[in-house]
Amino acid sequence: MAAGSEATTPVILAAGAGGEEGEHVKPFTPEKAKEIIMSLQQPAIFCNMVFDWPARHWNAKYLSEVLHGKRIRFRMGMKSMSTVPQFETTCSYVEATLEEFLTWNCDQSSISGPFRDYDHSKFWAYADYKYFVSLFEDKTDIFQDVKWSDFGFPGRNGQESTLWIGSLGAHTPCHLDSYGCNLVFQVQGRKRWHLFPPEDTPFLYPTRIPYEESSVFSKINVVNPDLKRFPQFQKAQRHMVTLSPGQVLFVPRHWWHYVESIDPVTVSINSWIELEEDHLARVEEAITRMLVCALKTAENPQNTRAWLNPTEVEETSHAVNCCYLNAAVSAFFDRCRTSKVVEIQAPRTDGERMKKEELNVYSHMEVGQTGSQNLTTGTGKPEAASPFGPDLVPVAQRSEEPPSERGSIFGSDGKDFVDKDGEHFGKLHCAKRQQIMNSEKAIKEQIASNATTAPSQTFISTDDLLDCLVNPQVTRIVAQLLIQGRSL
Repeated sequence: MAAGSEATTPVILAAGAGGEEGEHVKPFTPEKAKEIIMSLQQPAIFCNMVFDWPARHWNAKYLSEVLHGKRIRFRMGMKSMSTVPQFETTCSYVEATLEEFLTWNCDQSSISGPFRDYDHSKFWAYADYKYFVSLFEDKTDIFQDVKWSDFGFPGRNGQESTLWIGSLGAHTPCHLDSYGCNLVFQVQGRKRWHLFPPEDTPFLYPTRIPYEESSVFSKINVVNPDLKRFPQFQKAQRHMVTLSPGQVLFVPRHWWHYVESIDPVTVSINSWIELEEDHLARVEEAITRMLVCALKTAENPQNTRAWLNPTEVEETSHAVNCCYLNAAVSAFFDRCRTSKVVEIQAPRTDGERMKKEELNVYSHMEVGQTGSQNLTTGTGKPEAASPFGPDLVPVAQRSEEPPSERGSIFGSDGKDFVDKDGEHFGKLHCAKRQQIMNSEKAIKEQIASNATTAPSQTFISTDDLLDCLVNPQVTRIVAQLLIQGRSL
């Protein structure tokens, strides 16, 4: 097992150990399922909820017949154990049909066609983020094969869903989703999920490069971490689960996740469920977009592919980004005028998260001790009556380190950083200032040459600056200040 605290297993919600279809009675009504989804703050697996969905039989072979020669884009990655994440900006891409994918996936190395340059023993393929509305644009009746209404969301079906088809080893790097919570229906094959709670964000070393709206990536390959470079990752609380066909995984808001296919072919369907917190999150994302695009475009106007995720196709000009920001702020105030949730919270400088009833900005996970029978809710208040029983089994949180040892990456004493000469960075002596000024020419030369060697500790790159400016904690404070200023 990779570094991080001892793996735990998400809550399993099941009707019992019997056959999947059993008595053909679902263990939860739509109302109860939605209540669980909107309150539970830890990952959970629903069982016996989709046995009657037509999409239950959507294996890759069936989908290849439905799509009938339609070409889709596959992301190609290496089957390697590097400590560096395989971000989408470093992958190559292939336009192919599902038939061509299945032929290649049978390890027919002599085949011609779009996969001919990719040795099946060395590469994986992933048709990820395929929105139903684009994929099945001329077959909209198929939307009804997915019935999220069974989870308490009336009218929600394939139209609000995304399809994922991958080969063995296909994966998404560790990230969190800025918006909503996630329901994932496993159709074919198995996927292994590595999940980390929101409070572990400092230990996951968040970055917005590559930039993708709504995704905050981790600098760490969580299945093969570089602990010398990222030592704080050892404090992260890893949760792991293998998702099997017929199961639906619930991923709460802002839970980090790394997902890998562990069978020859996997098919998944997901839907991101909108939450009240998304209104402010869109302001935070608009701020992030403006800063990232401004600084990275200024650094290298001709090479956006190096930092912009391939999923981002919109224009990145400053004028367009200003429109995004103004639209997000306007939408936020429109929501405030129509909602009872109108309190504008002053920015917190101590890292404290806002309570859910105050703008619903962030939901803090609190997992009870072993044997606890309290359901963790978004408000942090346990329900009066425990909902747990044979169909709802809580996970017991386990950790290799006592909670008191899970400190901040900024140090436990709250003092300023001290450099190797014993001087505070915030109070540079004149000699130190002159030394920095003398190194300006060398820094410019390093930027101009785009050095590929590991930078020294004293060299600050644009990405280093962005990692601070658009850190989720920082953009949250900026968004609160912006909203507060406009509301005065």
